[in-house]
Amino acid sequence: MKISRELDAFQARIGHTFKRPDLLVRAMTHSSIASDTRPDNQRLEFLGDRVLGLVMAEVLMSGDRAAAEGQLAPRFNAMVRKETCAEVARSIDLGAVLKLGKSEQVTGGRRKMALLGDAMEALIAAVYVDGGLEASRGLVLRLWGDLIDNVEDDARDAKTTLQEWAQGRKMKPPVYEVLHRSGPDHAPVFRIAARLEDGRTGEGQAASKRNAEQAAAKALLDKVSDD
Repeated sequence: MKISRELDAFQARIGHTFKRPDLLVRAMTHSSIASDTRPDNQRLEFLGDRVLGLVMAEVLMSGDRAAAEGQLAPRFNAMVRKETCAEVARSIDLGAVLKLGKSEQVTGGRRKMALLGDAMEALIAAVYVDGGLEASRGLVLRLWGDLIDNVEDDARDAKTTLQEWAQGRKMKPPVYEVLHRSGPDHAPVFRIAARLEDGRTGEGQAASKRNAEQAAAKALLDKVSDD
């Protein structure tokens, strides 16, 4: 099967040349453009999630042989969550080669976190089916390398850490308030405040409510870290 020039260049970016190019085409095909003769990437996404989990668990365990499960689990979660998969997808400009229906193209599908994360998982599965576990492990190590090297000892998300901090001081859980929403529907920007019952607040801004809440929680944690 002959692939487009764009997909051929994409193979070079990820460091894997497919023996079965149809797998790459399928991994990049969103359900919005799928048909009976053009299957989407959902089954590959299902497999890729599991392959990524296995590879990442092995990498984190071998990288820190003294770490307890309580340290490894939050690191693992930070590396395999959809937001991280989307971040990696952006680093290789995966959105440029996604095959999308017109509705998704119009609404900015090439930049959507969920679509990018799903396609990244599908790509991992496509490499796994095409070249085996070693090929998929090599892909993950190449693309996640800096993220793995810099994963924090305690990678629990900021909201969880802030809630535990408040509970440890007999406070009510922090509350989150949307202060402002701007931008078009396909590329919104949220500004959110995290507030403790004693009045201390932190603010964060991001393209999703979840990430803006995380940013706000981190800002508040920075304020109360000396307490």
